[in-house]
Amino acid sequence: MKFGISILLTIVVSFAAGMYLPFWSAALVAFLVALFIYQKPGMAYLAGFVSILLLWALLAWWIDTQNDSILSTRMATLFPLGGSSALLILITGLVGGIIGGLSALSGNFLRKYLQPNWPWKSF
Repeated sequence: MKFGISILLTIVVSFAAGMYLPFWSAALVAFLVALFIYQKPGMAYLAGFVSILLLWALLAWWIDTQNDSILSTRMATLFPLGGSSALLILITGLVGGIIGGLSALSGNFLRKYLQPNWPWKSF
Protein backbone atom coordinates (compact mmCIF):
# COMPACT_ATOMS: atom_id res chain seq x y z
CA MET A 1 0.00 0.00 0.00
CA LYS A 2 2.79 2.42 0.91
CA PHE A 3 4.64 1.40 -2.24
CA GLY A 4 1.74 2.34 -4.52
CA ILE A 5 1.06 5.56 -2.66
CA SER A 6 4.75 6.49 -2.92
CA ILE A 7 4.75 5.88 -6.66
CA LEU A 8 1.57 7.86 -7.32
CA LEU A 9 2.56 10.70 -5.03
CA THR A 10 6.02 10.95 -6.59
CA ILE A 11 4.62 10.96 -10.13
CA VAL A 12 1.93 13.56 -9.46
CA VAL A 13 4.09 15.93 -7.40
CA SER A 14 7.08 15.56 -9.76
CA PHE A 15 4.88 16.38 -12.74
CA ALA A 16 3.49 19.46 -11.00
CA ALA A 17 6.94 20.55 -9.82
CA GLY A 18 8.38 20.01 -13.28
CA MET A 19 6.00 22.60 -14.70
CA TYR A 20 7.52 25.36 -12.57
CA LEU A 21 10.93 24.11 -11.41
CA PRO A 22 14.01 22.70 -13.19
CA PHE A 23 14.26 19.06 -14.28
CA TRP A 24 16.07 18.02 -11.12
CA SER A 25 12.99 18.80 -9.01
CA ALA A 26 11.89 15.20 -9.65
CA ALA A 27 14.88 14.02 -7.61
CA LEU A 28 13.94 16.38 -4.80
CA VAL A 29 10.36 15.10 -4.81
CA ALA A 30 11.50 11.45 -4.72
CA PHE A 31 13.80 12.33 -1.82
CA LEU A 32 11.01 14.03 0.14
CA VAL A 33 8.45 11.28 -0.49
CA ALA A 34 10.91 8.64 0.73
CA LEU A 35 11.75 10.82 3.72
CA PHE A 36 8.15 11.11 4.86
CA ILE A 37 6.76 7.68 3.87
CA TYR A 38 8.78 4.94 5.55
CA GLN A 39 9.63 1.82 3.55
CA LYS A 40 12.50 -0.61 3.52
CA PRO A 41 15.49 0.78 1.60
CA GLY A 42 15.02 -1.56 -1.36
CA MET A 43 11.36 -0.67 -1.71
CA ALA A 44 12.12 3.05 -1.38
CA TYR A 45 14.69 2.75 -4.19
CA LEU A 46 12.26 0.78 -6.34
CA ALA A 47 9.43 3.28 -5.76
CA GLY A 48 11.65 6.20 -6.75
CA PHE A 49 13.05 4.31 -9.73
CA VAL A 50 9.69 3.19 -11.11
CA SER A 51 7.93 6.51 -10.58
CA ILE A 52 10.54 8.72 -12.24
CA LEU A 53 11.16 6.16 -14.99
CA LEU A 54 7.46 6.16 -15.85
CA LEU A 55 7.16 9.93 -15.62
CA TRP A 56 10.20 10.75 -17.74
CA ALA A 57 9.54 8.03 -20.31
CA LEU A 58 5.89 9.05 -20.71
CA LEU A 59 6.80 12.73 -20.98
CA ALA A 60 9.53 11.96 -23.53
CA TRP A 61 7.08 9.82 -25.50
CA TRP A 62 4.45 12.58 -25.38
CA ILE A 63 6.89 15.20 -26.63
CA ASP A 64 8.13 12.76 -29.28
CA THR A 65 4.64 12.15 -30.65
CA GLN A 66 3.95 15.89 -30.81
CA ASN A 67 6.74 16.46 -33.34
CA ASP A 68 6.39 13.18 -35.29
CA SER A 69 9.68 11.80 -33.89
CA ILE A 70 11.77 14.22 -35.91
CA LEU A 71 14.06 15.38 -33.11
CA SER A 72 14.41 12.02 -31.38
CA THR A 73 15.30 10.26 -34.62
CA ARG A 74 18.01 12.84 -35.32
CA MET A 75 19.34 12.54 -31.77
CA ALA A 76 19.31 8.74 -31.99
CA THR A 77 21.49 8.88 -35.09
CA LEU A 78 24.13 10.80 -33.11
CA PHE A 79 24.40 7.89 -30.67
CA PRO A 80 24.89 4.24 -31.65
CA LEU A 81 21.15 3.55 -31.44
CA GLY A 82 20.46 2.96 -35.10
CA GLY A 83 18.05 5.90 -35.28
CA SER A 84 15.61 4.27 -32.87
CA SER A 85 13.59 6.93 -31.09
CA ALA A 86 11.98 4.28 -28.85
CA LEU A 87 15.39 3.24 -27.54
CA LEU A 88 16.26 6.88 -26.87
CA ILE A 89 13.02 7.27 -24.87
CA LEU A 90 13.86 4.11 -22.92
CA ILE A 91 17.34 5.41 -22.08
CA THR A 92 15.81 8.73 -21.00
CA GLY A 93 13.48 6.86 -18.67
CA LEU A 94 16.30 4.71 -17.28
CA VAL A 95 18.46 7.75 -16.50
CA GLY A 96 15.52 9.37 -14.72
CA GLY A 97 14.78 6.12 -12.90
CA ILE A 98 18.32 5.83 -11.58
CA ILE A 99 18.23 9.45 -10.41
CA GLY A 100 14.84 8.96 -8.75
CA GLY A 101 15.85 5.69 -7.13
CA LEU A 102 19.06 7.06 -5.66
CA SER A 103 17.25 10.17 -4.44
CA ALA A 104 14.58 8.07 -2.75
CA LEU A 105 17.23 5.84 -1.20
CA SER A 106 18.99 8.93 0.16
CA GLY A 107 15.74 10.16 1.67
CA ASN A 108 15.16 6.75 3.24
CA PHE A 109 18.65 6.70 4.75
CA LEU A 110 18.21 10.22 6.12
CA ARG A 111 14.98 9.15 7.78
CA LYS A 112 16.76 6.17 9.36
CA TYR A 113 19.51 8.49 10.58
CA LEU A 114 16.98 10.88 12.12
CA GLN A 115 14.69 8.09 13.38
CA PRO A 116 15.35 8.51 17.14
CA ASN A 117 14.20 12.14 16.99
CA TRP A 118 11.60 11.72 14.24
CA PRO A 119 8.40 13.59 15.21
CA TRP A 120 6.00 11.56 13.01
CA LYS A 121 6.05 7.96 14.22
CA SER A 122 2.92 6.84 12.38
CA PHE A 123 4.19 6.99 8.76
